[in-house]
Amino acid sequence: MKIIDLTGFSFFRYQARYTMTSKLFFILLTFLITSDAFATVDRFRAMWRDDPATTMVIGFDLISGTNPVIYYDTQDNGRDYDQYRYLQEVDHVVSAKGMNNQFIRLRGLMPNTIYYFVIKDSENVSRKMSFRTMPDNPYERLSIIAGGDSRNHRAARRNANSMVAKLRPHLVMFGGDMTGGDNSDQWKKWFDDWQETIGKDGRIIPIIVTRGNHESSNVSLRELFDVAAEKLYYGMTIGGDLLRVYTLNTLISSGGDQMAWLNHDLKTIGTRCRWKMAQYHYAIRPHTTSKTERNDQLKNWATLFHKYKVNLVVESDIHVVKSTWPIRPSREPGSEHGFIRDDVNGTVYVGEGCWGAPLRRANDRKSWTRDTDSFNQFKWIVVDYDGIEVRTIKTDNANEVGYCTEDTRFSAPNGIEIWHPANGPVIYINHPGATDIASMDEPIAEPVPVRTPVSEKKPTPKTEKPKYVEKPVAEKPKKSAPVPVVKPIKKVEKEVVVSNFNATVYDEEVTVQWTSIDEPQNVVYDVLRSEDGKAYISISQVSGTQLKGENRYKIVDNISKITNRKQLSYRLGHNKKSGEYLTAKKSTTERWKSFKKVKADPRTGLCKVKYTLESFGDITISMIDVNDTEILSNKYENKKPGVYLQTIDMRTLQVGSYLVVIKAGQVILNQYRVDKR
Repeated sequence: MKIIDLTGFSFFRYQARYTMTSKLFFILLTFLITSDAFATVDRFRAMWRDDPATTMVIGFDLISGTNPVIYYDTQDNGRDYDQYRYLQEVDHVVSAKGMNNQFIRLRGLMPNTIYYFVIKDSENVSRKMSFRTMPDNPYERLSIIAGGDSRNHRAARRNANSMVAKLRPHLVMFGGDMTGGDNSDQWKKWFDDWQETIGKDGRIIPIIVTRGNHESSNVSLRELFDVAAEKLYYGMTIGGDLLRVYTLNTLISSGGDQMAWLNHDLKTIGTRCRWKMAQYHYAIRPHTTSKTERNDQLKNWATLFHKYKVNLVVESDIHVVKSTWPIRPSREPGSEHGFIRDDVNGTVYVGEGCWGAPLRRANDRKSWTRDTDSFNQFKWIVVDYDGIEVRTIKTDNANEVGYCTEDTRFSAPNGIEIWHPANGPVIYINHPGATDIASMDEPIAEPVPVRTPVSEKKPTPKTEKPKYVEKPVAEKPKKSAPVPVVKPIKKVEKEVVVSNFNATVYDEEVTVQWTSIDEPQNVVYDVLRSEDGKAYISISQVSGTQLKGENRYKIVDNISKITNRKQLSYRLGHNKKSGEYLTAKKSTTERWKSFKKVKADPRTGLCKVKYTLESFGDITISMIDVNDTEILSNKYENKKPGVYLQTIDMRTLQVGSYLVVIKAGQVILNQYRVDKR
């Protein structure tokens, strides 16, 4: 920060004669003071070209300066770029739409992990930002925003953009027609407005883009969003095998190569994914009379959606609000415009635009239309292992809406306006196989996700290579693609940091557990037991793993031969250093004896608990450990009446017992003791 000494200036005494001088001085003063506070890069965006769990593309406009480099880490180091562990240079540069577009393609990232970053060029350092890689676990919930058509009204567009930042979704699916004329001035303004989607803490939300009729060619989106697919139709698998997202191009033939690719991908990759969604621009059956019917898309795509059980389709272009009942292509009696309602095997279609484009009249309702209207909006979609929920969010009151956090991203923030049409505010899509798993005719509720620590590494999913995958146009790089550089770290002797040291009594056994963070080398843990709370003997020695991030340990102590267990206690030290032992918190599950016991499947790490909801209401599901610490609390709003079977993923939890409490409002519906062995 530059400090300007104003001593001796007397222009404050003068008014009319020196008005212009004063203004010029303040402009110069502002520039001098703030020139170090902002970088020479702007118009940020985040996308994917490959696996969303282990890669990320960061794009930006290099306003001035040279040699931009990203510095990134799983630790937040603010704007102090030299403290970030990793760095990488730009992979691809393209001058388009009046911008110097730079793209950095990060690879080898950890799934479901927050990365903080800054961009440093020859002139300055950007503000600190962050992104989150996608989970590779099908039992992690996903929050998605989907919509399109932002080409005209900037105020409405900025409102919708700021709603993205407030809802903090995992990603945005954008259905095309970003601008009206696809020219430089409009694109600069569009990206300026897109910065409103970035959270106040710097969180940037990835976007999956679709071409609309106001994008004059495929090249526009490829140059601005670094899309790998030359013809702008492609698929992405998100959340392990939880979800496959298809992006199709309605501005080229829906048949031919595009249909062949879609059929092949649905058959080879899509069938392995639990859920399938698609997005494209032109609606097959517009819900306004002034727009054209798209019979070719019905024939070439909708039939494949039905054949391969695509669950949800997001359409744009029309600038109205619509949702359908589950429908399938049909010419049989009762059908209309080539579709018929099929609640068992149908696909739900939603849309149709309204991110700031001129609104049209919703005056072409069909027999299979669920609800329709006309206002600025997008869809808020929550996907988990057992169901999909779709809500329509009105975006004009963005200034009145609160912010979601990492922990509350599945709960509606204060002030949000959710559309409440005649058939209800939430579209529930249950998986066709869900009732088979439950062995009963009932709606299936959301699985409770257990968040994995950001430092825990998981296997990277294999990348599938279907026959018809579109390949990016070959580029002639000036140099080979850079590999992320790990900056050398000075060797420092570190102390062992131990936390969560506890001992839990389970009948004839005691499970002793602890965690450590970023262990130094040659650590040996010493576990001791005392039967009287005074004299301790060593019962186990455990060598440290010496891994970065969080390391978890446990031993099981058989106490069947110990008669006096009231004074039983445990201590933990490292490298047998006298006087540095920790005493374990001892807990027991005796107080949970009255609750029904459920065991997690040792093969899958999953368990299921049941509850019944008599009337519409808000459900809260909490998980409590043996130390009475709440480790999870999720709220699900406006659930419909029914019998629910709740899937709980316990794979990342330590061995032990947990209490699951299910509430409707303040009323406890069920409590379960859930054991993981």
